[in-house]
Amino acid sequence: MQNSASDSLDTLYFWKNLALTTVFFAITPLVIAVSLFSLLTLRNPSGHSTVQSNLIELPKSGVKVYASLPSFLPTVSGYATSQDSRVEIVRQYLNFYESPLEPYAAKIIESSDRYGLDYRLTTAIAQQESNLCKKIPPESNNCWGWGIHSRGTLGFSSFEEGINEVSKGIRKEYLDKGFRTIEELMGKYTPLSNGSWAEGVTNFMAEME
Repeated sequence: MQNSASDSLDTLYFWKNLALTTVFFAITPLVIAVSLFSLLTLRNPSGHSTVQSNLIELPKSGVKVYASLPSFLPTVSGYATSQDSRVEIVRQYLNFYESPLEPYAAKIIESSDRYGLDYRLTTAIAQQESNLCKKIPPESNNCWGWGIHSRGTLGFSSFEEGINEVSKGIRKEYLDKGFRTIEELMGKYTPLSNGSWAEGVTNFMAEME
């Protein structure tokens, strides 16, 4: 009698384990297939970043999440603003290249917002034109090649004035006249370029993503 009960219990365990194994092998391929389908449909087909680094206008929508290792020990702040991350991105970029523009990171963001520019644009142009202000005409404070021609060089009273005037000029002379990409800007900004200017500016902007 005891053996019969034991045999029945063993049989129950057998069918239970068989059922669980069958369910496992039936569901697992389905889960894998769904996961692969999701990865293939959600990924960017071009394989590149979805951030468009060649646009010169301030994005109208979307949220940019910024995460960076701090260059100093962390502190606790009692407030946060949407601009803080962008200021820090630009500041760290300028610091990395030892640019004299570093103290003006907040001004760069403020002017970009005022005139509706991508916050990385004027910094990227300064990188392309003057190695971030390390190669400029003496006392010109002109890091952007703005107004430089055979008759002389346009100068600014300070870096701060230069940031504002160049940002305003890009809005007035380019965006307001229909220019939207780095390539279009290059055609007027530096018409003799073989394309390397636009490529350089685009790459420098991408470094600040």
